[in-house]
Amino acid sequence: MTTRSPATALFHRSVISISIRAIFAIVLLTDLCDRTVQAEFQAGAAVIDVTPTKLPAIVNGGLLSRSVGEVKTRLNARALALSDGTTKLVIVVVDSCMLPRPLLDEVKKLAESRTGVPTNRLLISATHTHSAPASMACLGTDIDPDYVPLLKLKIVDAIAAAIAKLQPAKVGFGKENAADFTALRRWIRRPDRIVDDPFGNPTVRATMHAGSNWDNVTGESGPEDPDLSLVSIQSKEGKPIAVLANFSMHYFSGERGLSADYFGLFSDGLKQRIAPDGDFVGIMSHGCSGDIWRRDYTQPDKWDPKLTINDYTSGLLDIAMQAYRNINYRSDVDLGMAEKRMTLKYRVADQQRLEWARRTIADLDGKAPATQPEIYAKEQLILHERQETEIVVQALRIGDIGIATTPNETYAITGLKIKAASPLTHNMVIELANGGDGYIPPPEQHRFGGYNTWAARSAGLEVMAEPKITEACLSLLEEVADQPRREYGLSRGPASETIASARPAAWWRLNEFAGPTAIDSSGNGQDAIYEPDVTYYLAGPRSNRFCSNGETNRAAMFVGGRLRARVPDSNDDYSISLWFWNGMPDDSRAVSGWLFSRGRDNGLTKWSDHMGVGGTSGHSGKLIFFHGNDSSQVLAGKTIIPRWQWQHVAFVRRGRSVTVYLNGEKEIETEADGAFPAGFHHLYLGGRSDNDSNWEGRLDEIAIFDRALTSKEVSSLAK
Repeated sequence: MTTRSPATALFHRSVISISIRAIFAIVLLTDLCDRTVQAEFQAGAAVIDVTPTKLPAIVNGGLLSRSVGEVKTRLNARALALSDGTTKLVIVVVDSCMLPRPLLDEVKKLAESRTGVPTNRLLISATHTHSAPASMACLGTDIDPDYVPLLKLKIVDAIAAAIAKLQPAKVGFGKENAADFTALRRWIRRPDRIVDDPFGNPTVRATMHAGSNWDNVTGESGPEDPDLSLVSIQSKEGKPIAVLANFSMHYFSGERGLSADYFGLFSDGLKQRIAPDGDFVGIMSHGCSGDIWRRDYTQPDKWDPKLTINDYTSGLLDIAMQAYRNINYRSDVDLGMAEKRMTLKYRVADQQRLEWARRTIADLDGKAPATQPEIYAKEQLILHERQETEIVVQALRIGDIGIATTPNETYAITGLKIKAASPLTHNMVIELANGGDGYIPPPEQHRFGGYNTWAARSAGLEVMAEPKITEACLSLLEEVADQPRREYGLSRGPASETIASARPAAWWRLNEFAGPTAIDSSGNGQDAIYEPDVTYYLAGPRSNRFCSNGETNRAAMFVGGRLRARVPDSNDDYSISLWFWNGMPDDSRAVSGWLFSRGRDNGLTKWSDHMGVGGTSGHSGKLIFFHGNDSSQVLAGKTIIPRWQWQHVAFVRRGRSVTVYLNGEKEIETEADGAFPAGFHHLYLGGRSDNDSNWEGRLDEIAIFDRALTSKEVSSLAK
């Protein structure tokens, strides 16, 4: 045996130690290299035909069931797979009206088993074409039992095919205004033109397409979202892979036979315009379109009933290509995705309605429901049996691009809320994703009734579903972005700065997404309170004057509710500046509407001030004013005020002297009793103190001053 000296043993131990450290270094370097390769952004896209093989097919999207035996355009599932080496996710858009969550949960489990992508990394949505086989029972339509098994497997095929095509890629975002291609279809009816719901109750203050008859309505019930957004994917060499588009327009309709509607035509059109000879995949996802359609009822002269779906799609593609050409790409992006499952209650019938529903269905004696009351009677029994349901909400991030989802037919204002508060730079909201849980009107819209609110599987979730789902979307976006949401605030243009420089005691811009608080922008903390029966975030006056950078000024729409506020402790000297838009015809009622009232709630006193617009009782369409509790002592201006046009009015009181200005010009000058009692500071905007003939229309940029404004100041506020 050879004996090593201590020096030799020490040498060997040192060599071994160095070798081990070298091996660890090599392993670590190899691991880092692997991570670098894995961290490279990758994308793949695929299209799988999901057209039924057995015809005719049962089609939903209407009140009653119908069968279609002709294929107008092929139906597809379009999938986009993304990976950053750590997170892999897939977005699928299916040419279908609605896809129920239980079916999609099955699809996701099958896809996870086949591809390894977790179920909570799969986003599957419907385009909402009303010309596809029924994969979900709703209202008078049952599912097509022959189609659902085929659809389920085809969606899994689309997911697997997109993943198989993953390759190094880069991504960019584009957006253009496509306001000419979308508009509000839900309009508010006049208070004297309310109609009955299917349960026999006069509840319908707002309904779809009521704007086709201007004599029946006061205006739109909410805003539109004109954004046409694109997430564009290219290979690292610049070869187009896919474009995921998003737009808020319900559907085109009018197609005979099974059809992918404009969603499919747009997707195919993207391919023809961007890469007709390659594997490029165009995808149009459904934006928040619950109260949206393509016809703009505010401009009947522009409505072309002969407009074809091809012409419509071609025009929308022109705008999409403008956005596409301006996109900048980057490959150094990572991904994030989060999901939340929530249990929400259904709005179930009370005992009286439930008994009505049972009697109605019993009288059918086994026949299928054929009338609106019969259909909604059946829906009451279904909701009563179910009581509640589970929904899925998701958010995902592609670099600085955020995508939120709702499983509903979501109003445009909800999408605007989410995008305005998202912590990410670029955003889109995809509706009817991961489920088909019906309309979710914002809470205030439930008060106006209409088809979107009638309790059924098509609109059955609890009244507070919309704010709960909106909050879930924003919380998930915060999670994937690891950043807090943005605090929304309207920008200030020159007209806003003029109001601010005039030092108002209170200033309500009325740009809220929801009530009940109207924020005071003066800095004096004089917030006001919206009463119920107000809707929010409609277009306001002079956006280029009140806002900057092309932002739209926003206003509240009053539907018989008021804004409750306080005038400063100024006794007999005060002024009010506001912009108004009257929704009522001049010949609709005795007083078209009261703009403001200083008085006691629910009554008139001899110290009250009241200003409005006259109607059939006299001074039709003109500003009117009276002081006290005798409304027969009305004074009127001289100018007829056009309906549905923004006007500026200023009310100035200096002691007993009262002056009313319209668009900077004097309309009324009079003497009225003063000496208001101490503490007589209650002010109501959009109505009178006794709730007589409250305002039906929009108000905006209301500023209260604790002094009498000069004519020069009024003129500057009216510009």
